[in-house]
Amino acid sequence: MEDAQQVTSLVDRFRLDGRVAIVTGASAGLGRQIAIGLGQAGAAVVLAARRAEALGETAELVRATGARAAEVPCDITSPPDCDRLAAAAVDTFGRLDILVNNAGIGHAVPATREAPEQFEQVMSVNVLGAYWMAQACARRMGSGASIVNIGSVLGLTTAGLPQAAYTASKAALIGLTLDLAQQWTGRKGIRVNTIAAGFFDSGMALEHADGYLDEIVARRIPAGRLGQPEELAAVVVFLAGDAASYVSGSVLSVDGGLLVT
Repeated sequence: MEDAQQVTSLVDRFRLDGRVAIVTGASAGLGRQIAIGLGQAGAAVVLAARRAEALGETAELVRATGARAAEVPCDITSPPDCDRLAAAAVDTFGRLDILVNNAGIGHAVPATREAPEQFEQVMSVNVLGAYWMAQACARRMGSGASIVNIGSVLGLTTAGLPQAAYTASKAALIGLTLDLAQQWTGRKGIRVNTIAAGFFDSGMALEHADGYLDEIVARRIPAGRLGQPEELAAVVVFLAGDAASYVSGSVLSVDGGLLVT
């Protein structure tokens, strides 16, 4: 009986019942699957993105899991918008426990031809947007809360494309994670971690030129395939809740082994 109770207790640590999560970039792709996964784990989910019409589709999928969902159109490059989003989560569901900084953009442009505004746009969304969201949410979070930044293996390696802005932004996100974890884990009880995501069968990865992903899989991914969105969502659920209560300031690669090649 004691062993059974211990197993039940361990499994319960992966549940997010009673918790409230914000997912940015939730209108499609990995963000949509992350939101669904959090709902399946029991969290109420606040869905944020610039495309308001697509948020409704995600909300229906989250509610189909039995979870509550709210839609808040938001531009994360605007600090007032980020503060409004965090406030809406508390106003709607009474608390805020989890932030998933998933929104991000990128492009492939040779460094000698990349315009200043192109570089600045990527940094504004991928780094500043994540920071403004973390600030706004941390002001409202209590002890036991979790911030999960969706980074990339391209913050740690290269993959054959000219992506200076994107790789710089994802490397910066790792540095931001380390500093915020140092500031907030002990003082506020807020854990901060980054997932170094590899190539997934969703979203931006599918925008590459024909043949590029096949080459990456063949040369760089020991698992021999692209990741599935549900595999990333499962790691987000782990980092969001009590199963990862002793994990903060970590960069967890979810890449099919790409970083070992």
